[in-house]
Amino acid sequence: MWAGRGRGFSCGTRSTAVQQQPPRSMAEKPQIQLFIKASEDGESVGHCPFCQRLFMVLLLKGVPFTLTTVDVKRALDVLKDFAPGAQLPVLLYNGEPKTDTITIEEFLEDQLSPPLCPSLVPQYPESSLAGNDIFHKFSAFIKNPVPAQDEALQRSLLRALLKLDEYLSAPLEHELAQDPHLRVSQRHFLDGDHLTLADCNLLPKLNIVQVVCQHYRRCGIPKDLRGVWRYLNSASETKEFKYTCPNSQEIIQAYRSVVRAPQ
Repeated sequence: MWAGRGRGFSCGTRSTAVQQQPPRSMAEKPQIQLFIKASEDGESVGHCPFCQRLFMVLLLKGVPFTLTTVDVKRALDVLKDFAPGAQLPVLLYNGEPKTDTITIEEFLEDQLSPPLCPSLVPQYPESSLAGNDIFHKFSAFIKNPVPAQDEALQRSLLRALLKLDEYLSAPLEHELAQDPHLRVSQRHFLDGDHLTLADCNLLPKLNIVQVVCQHYRRCGIPKDLRGVWRYLNSASETKEFKYTCPNSQEIIQAYRSVVRAPQ
């Protein structure tokens, strides 16, 4: 059960203790604190796909931790004593600072491993690569300053989304083992019916693509990409994705200064 308690406030930060039932055999619970970007209000979860990625990982690991949202306009000095100059997200693990999203993710997977915590490594290596070019192509399209290039850049983004849709629609090996005649996958996520590190990486970015493209270009992810929409809808029903998502307006505001107004 996910619950927030023990809220404390200081200038430009907000800390929330995330109470999860620790693994029974974990004799000494590690002291974990995750620092992430705060929203415009300075308290709730802000727009940062890397912060959301690690927030999801910790929820999936099922260990108690403290989440601290940091107002980057006012309170980056909250990190100066243990991670001076570091970019968010930052992890404190038993008082030891960890920076860099991928490094933190690998560290958590190593420290919070089976049998105490579930492994989040995908069963299929292809799952980690699925959709890995979407965010780059989205950024090129949405930030493009030259109107004449819009169509080509949008086509490039759509091809990347179609490739992801094909992966999500193709049955995985274990699905075919259960039903050799299965034509279209019914799985919820990239690697099966459980969220993995691959999903923690892709879902925050995919959500940004949908929100920003729909608002600024009136062309969100096409509805006929049924595999992608099955994926997004499945994610929206999980607490790990739903509770870590910033408000859509927060995402829209974050892109306001970099998106060219439609001609």
